[in-house]
Amino acid sequence: MAMAAVHCLSSCLALPCKPRNLSLRNSALTRVNQTTFPSLSFSTNLSDNSFCGGRLSTRSVDRPARHSVVCEAAPKKKADSAEKRARQAEKRRIYNKARKSELRTRMKKVFEALDVLKKKSDAQFEEILPVEKLIAEAYSSIDKAVKVGTLHRNTGAHRKSRLARRKKTVEIHHGWYTSAPAETA
Repeated sequence: MAMAAVHCLSSCLALPCKPRNLSLRNSALTRVNQTTFPSLSFSTNLSDNSFCGGRLSTRSVDRPARHSVVCEAAPKKKADSAEKRARQAEKRRIYNKARKSELRTRMKKVFEALDVLKKKSDAQFEEILPVEKLIAEAYSSIDKAVKVGTLHRNTGAHRKSRLARRKKTVEIHHGWYTSAPAETA
């Protein structure tokens, strides 16, 4: 029945003139049964003068039942090589995560030791030796991370440089830093 209403409206709208007014009141006309269009909730009444003074007629249209084919797309199984790559990537991610965590921990220990040394007013030159040992361990772990591909070589160089600069700042602060003599060629 709803298809009949749609056909009626589409045939009325195909008239050569524009609609002037469209009444969407719920008052019932005697020739239109209210149960004709139960699915239309807006109205069962369209005024007769709606479309250029023409008549509004409704007729039921019989259309063949349409059969639709439903295709359910099941998720495709990953190829064996893709599954293997996913497993390998997860292993590397966990391995690299642990290595990077170790690097951050070692660098943090060096920075904390250097901060403590810098804040000491009566620090002696021999107190930097344990810090140098920590720096050597940090350098070693950075080099290993670069070697196995966890870090890019430029990132490794940047981190080592950061440690060296911080150490140099502490040495300059306490007056222990002496520049290396320039080599003559």
